[in-house]
Amino acid sequence: MKILAIASDRMEFPGILSRAERTSRVGLGIGWAQTAFLGGNELLLAANGAGAGHASALVDRALPVFKADTVVSFGFCGAVRPDLGVGQLVVASAVATADREYPVWPVTSGTGRPVHTGVVRTVDHVVQTAEEKARLRETGASVVEMEAAGVAERASAHRLPFWCVKSVTDLGNETLANDYNRALREDGHFDTIVLLRGTLRQPFVRTRELLRLRERCVQAAGMLGDFFANLRF
Repeated sequence: MKILAIASDRMEFPGILSRAERTSRVGLGIGWAQTAFLGGNELLLAANGAGAGHASALVDRALPVFKADTVVSFGFCGAVRPDLGVGQLVVASAVATADREYPVWPVTSGTGRPVHTGVVRTVDHVVQTAEEKARLRETGASVVEMEAAGVAERASAHRLPFWCVKSVTDLGNETLANDYNRALREDGHFDTIVLLRGTLRQPFVRTRELLRLRERCVQAAGMLGDFFANLRF
């Protein structure tokens, strides 16, 4: 099967790439893209920054080049439910925004690791406080992120099956110390200089959080790679 996997950043793909064969860079004109073969499937891995608009634009740019059989929104997310731990795999039962819900194609994986199934909520900003996560939890969401609805909308427009798998990097009861929204540029990427300047206000707490987040991203990427290596439709 040919799978188009859309993420916000290429740092979400090392878990797949470390297990894949015949990897090759692809020029799409926007974002980053690379082909790979894993688990009997041909993949186009692509990233174009955070946000539904950047993700949907990448789907439209990639499909004329890569004739996908299915499209997946892939990568990291924040937990909304407090029982979801770091690295927890979440397969979407639906993807929702404030005013719309998108159906999702069912997939499983034979990793042997616990996989949570729940609603993935797409918003237009980084959810940074435990209070906002609690409000989202009241809507029925399990996790929150910024791209899946954009991918789902374009997959539907192209009449392709859509599915979504995410891995948790921040917890439902956590409030983040760094201001990630302030550091988020218009191109959907985070300004490292802005983040580092922000750490000067609370150097111990904020620098420690950045290092912890980096470790969590490595763990989450590995879990996503395991999922893809054992993918079942």
